[in-house]
Amino acid sequence: MKPPHSSDMQRENLIFRRRVILASVFVFLGLAGLIVRYAYLQIYTHDQYVTQSDNNRIKLVSAPPSRGYIYDRNGVILADNQPVFTAVISPDEIDNPDNTLALLTPIFQLTPEEISEASKALKKSKNEPVTIKIGLTEQQVAQFSERKPFFKGVTIQSKLTRTYPYSDLFAHVIGYVGRISDNDSKKLDKKLYAGTDLIGKTGIEKYYESLLLGKPGYQSIETNAYGDIIKKLDTKPPIPGNDIYLSLDYGLQKLTSDLLNGKRGAAVAIDPNTGEILAFVSNPSFDPNPFITGISSREYKALQQDPDMPLYNRALQGQYPPGSSIKPIEGLAGIHYGMMGWDSSIYDPGYFSLPGDSHKFRDWKKSGHGNVNLHKSVVESVDTYYYKLSYQLGIDRLHDWMTRFNFGSKTGIDLPGEKTGVYPSTEWKMKTYKKAWLPGETISVSIGQGYFLATPLQIANGIAMLAGDGQHLTPHLLKKSTGAEHVTPIEKPDGKIQYNGNPNDWQRMHLAMEDVVKKGTAHNIYTPTYRIAGKTGTAQVKSIAQGKRYNEAALDSRHWDHGWFVGFAPVENPQIAIAVIVENGRHGGWVAPIVRKMMDYWLIDKIKKPIVPPSPEELVKINAEKQAAKLQRAALVLSGKPIIAKPNTAKLPAVGGAD
Repeated sequence: MKPPHSSDMQRENLIFRRRVILASVFVFLGLAGLIVRYAYLQIYTHDQYVTQSDNNRIKLVSAPPSRGYIYDRNGVILADNQPVFTAVISPDEIDNPDNTLALLTPIFQLTPEEISEASKALKKSKNEPVTIKIGLTEQQVAQFSERKPFFKGVTIQSKLTRTYPYSDLFAHVIGYVGRISDNDSKKLDKKLYAGTDLIGKTGIEKYYESLLLGKPGYQSIETNAYGDIIKKLDTKPPIPGNDIYLSLDYGLQKLTSDLLNGKRGAAVAIDPNTGEILAFVSNPSFDPNPFITGISSREYKALQQDPDMPLYNRALQGQYPPGSSIKPIEGLAGIHYGMMGWDSSIYDPGYFSLPGDSHKFRDWKKSGHGNVNLHKSVVESVDTYYYKLSYQLGIDRLHDWMTRFNFGSKTGIDLPGEKTGVYPSTEWKMKTYKKAWLPGETISVSIGQGYFLATPLQIANGIAMLAGDGQHLTPHLLKKSTGAEHVTPIEKPDGKIQYNGNPNDWQRMHLAMEDVVKKGTAHNIYTPTYRIAGKTGTAQVKSIAQGKRYNEAALDSRHWDHGWFVGFAPVENPQIAIAVIVENGRHGGWVAPIVRKMMDYWLIDKIKKPIVPPSPEELVKINAEKQAAKLQRAALVLSGKPIIAKPNTAKLPAVGGAD
């Protein structure tokens, strides 16, 4: 065999070396590329990928603040917080929200309304967790725990929710919180409500929402692939909402509610020295607790269809003819404008006719009251006196005077939804009906009828200002607040009503109202223990034709007259002013004993034998009984059967007058 030529070997070695060098270059370039890429990732994009990595394992969870508590003036808790289990979904961790909700429905017993709301919220939310169910039972929590590995992004959390321990007792004044709706979301600051599920819907809860809410914090947590918390990394604690102390007194509120039990009506009690609301009752009432997590459509329908309208806040929004209850305030208008003094008198034959008109505006006393001055007009509630006075004054001067007591306008109470009532004028009628004012309409307004409408709150506030010698009051519920936010509550009157008469006129009117109780239309509540000033009132519900007499027996009980009583005590140093209306109560004489018992409690029994809240065990029993009665009532309402009102069939007290 011929040995290889040396030149061939040299050529092969050269080729080999070139291939090695070329391969080495490729290897070097590859390694250099990897090194450059590695350096780029480690140095230039380090922060970006660290953040992405952390986001895969670290979550920033909102820490909602605890809502401020609400107390009465003595520290009785009226709105509490309690921990409950809550189901929460993180939308960034689930692929199919609708499918997840469908699988969770049998576990959490989700209603169609809850599914719909959760579905909308999940579609709108990108990273913020969405609460789908508040108040899970232990059984539901246990069932979910068994299936948790199949529900990535779904967690059970313990959160605080609202509870109202006294059920319906304070519902119309405290109000309630509810789930944040789509409409709420459009208006609120999402940063302030991060992690918060509830918002004030009515009452104090709504009016002082920003004070009660607090400010959210956050927690930075590390999780595993299943979403389980491994470690808490960082925390910014939330700032709790302010606690609120109301001027309401539990004992007076409870007594008043009991006194109105079985009746449709309202009662408002005010401190005439400060404007503080001491009791605020609208009856019938409702249990606000089901509204917190979402009331069922069946329950809500029953409340809406109930003919006694338990959701209707009569004290704040009920607009009623005030009847003769406003005569003491109206009487001072005659002195203010120089039309009639204390010694001026008119003759009452039992009716009044406008000049040139044969129509007779009749007094409640057919035979008339004879000679009547201002004092007697109040004591005996003489309609004819006010017919003549109002004719002389005219509607516009009456309007100017009565609006100084907040009739026809909001009082400014710290509650949402207050109604203004109506105190008419020539301008008002032209604006409202495009018609001129008629003199006969002034006559009706003078005795609290016609276009004149007022809320129980307005009447109570007006009487409180009368008791305070014309000091103007803004009624209010906030007594004090403690917490991070500084609040200055109202503590005194905010001005003086302009009055052109003698300062002693206020006290003289007090004495006239005292004689109403001593010997007039409310002498059935007289007591020698302390001095009461008062005024009865009857508000006509169904119009009676001229020449016809009111025949109660021929009317449905819901068409009977409303009964009013207003008053304050003690006369020499007023501590409480009250207005109470009983719908279809027939006469102020039936309502007066309610006010007397309220005064007895506030001036005497509150110290000697105060009404205190029941023990927790008693409260559970009471609320269970109320719940049973509520379910029974709801079933009756939803059955479509007519609900017959329970009329006041008591005999009329011998009170010397029709008011």
